Amino acid sequence: MKHARITASAALIATATLLLAACGGSSEPAAESAAPAATGAASASAAGAASGEPIVIGMPIAQSGPAGIADHKDCWNGAILAQEAINANGGVNGRPIELDVTDIDILTPEGITAGFQKLTGDGVSAMVSPFVIIPPAAMEVAGPYGAPYMSGDTNIDAQNIRAGDPAKYGNYFVDPAETYYGTGFVTFLTGLKDSGKWTPKNNKIDIVRGDTAYNQNIAQATIDAIAASGGAWELGEVIDITAGTKDWSPVLQKLAANDAGTIMVDHWIGAELASFSQQFAADPVDGSLVYLQYGPSQPEYLQIAGDSAEGFVWGTVIGTGNTSAEDKAFRSAYQAKFGVDDKTMGLVYPAWCYDMVNVLANAWKNVDPTDFAAVNAYIAANPTEGVSGHLNFANGAVPIYPDVESDPAAGVTHYFYQVQDGRHTVISPDTDAEATFVPAPWMK
Repeated sequence: MKHARITASAALIATATLLLAACGGSSEPAAESAAPAATGAASASAAGAASGEPIVIGMPIAQSGPAGIADHKDCWNGAILAQEAINANGGVNGRPIELDVTDIDILTPEGITAGFQKLTGDGVSAMVSPFVIIPPAAMEVAGPYGAPYMSGDTNIDAQNIRAGDPAKYGNYFVDPAETYYGTGFVTFLTGLKDSGKWTPKNNKIDIVRGDTAYNQNIAQATIDAIAASGGAWELGEVIDITAGTKDWSPVLQKLAANDAGTIMVDHWIGAELASFSQQFAADPVDGSLVYLQYGPSQPEYLQIAGDSAEGFVWGTVIGTGNTSAEDKAFRSAYQAKFGVDDKTMGLVYPAWCYDMVNVLANAWKNVDPTDFAAVNAYIAANPTEGVSGHLNFANGAVPIYPDVESDPAAGVTHYFYQVQDGRHTVISPDTDAEATFVPAPWMK
């Protein structure tokens, strides 16, 4: 079982659950939802609703663009849950948290720049974002502004930019890089094979590669890990796709001809992965383990794929488990608040953005929110515990277990799920597993 998460976080979730039971929940976040909220460590010191001058968190949230809306809504929801619980517990030293939400086009530099400039122009005390597709555009606005920028960009290039100029970008705090999707996937396959739970029909891995830099980085990390395996794994074919793919038949024909023991679909859009799952399940490559990168975490994946989703494996470098008391309490509070269940709840950004609001509130309890440099220094020097794991931002990006850290209490968890009986079920790492891997219908 995973190590217990912070007591303050558990108490905060419990408070949120009680509030929901008393007041009822809402299924939609509202842009005006500035019903300020309260923080883990900050919440225990004050009883009653906060009433002082608000501390404002800016949130660039995609609401009308062509991509990212599901993830961004998940993040917004998670922030609301933290905000409301924090405020109900007295806020941050009596001050409520407010959310300043603006729509953003996450696909273009111009759209990203405009969204972040709107928030810095509003004078926000911090920014919380699930991700943008071109992180440097956001960093070029957020860096000079100086307020903490808490992101889920999952981008090695952005992390390298920060490392190259920490004086300018030291306010950028982020989750593990996407490269762990590649290295971690090969490690997962090796562990699954060595456990005897899966015997691959061959050691070949085909990669269906998306067209974003993010997916290119994941594919290259996978290729490098295969090359470093000493022959345990062999690279099959790399099949390139573009965003918006609806007809997967050309890809499926190549996969069938290659007959690889493992197929990695390196693409992040849940609805498109659902379409792949439907078409693959109708005409599968018999016996192949199929891994879908990240996208099934988005609620529409199961909604669209339906029964065709059964047996597919997927992973995320930040996510929500379902074994610890904190995991279960968070899921319960979130589901009650937003009218979802285990099949329709996002499993990545609700917890991550909930945690980011709490990280900020914990810092603001101890440091003047207007002193951006002091707040950033506090966040970097004071790890906190969250639903998503141990949040140590000393190097900007939090560490990851088990890819780097050997102790689950020392980082966020790289989860692998399998769709079993219509729901996402944690199958790895063993410290968090709800069930073991089972052969997909086309593998039996």
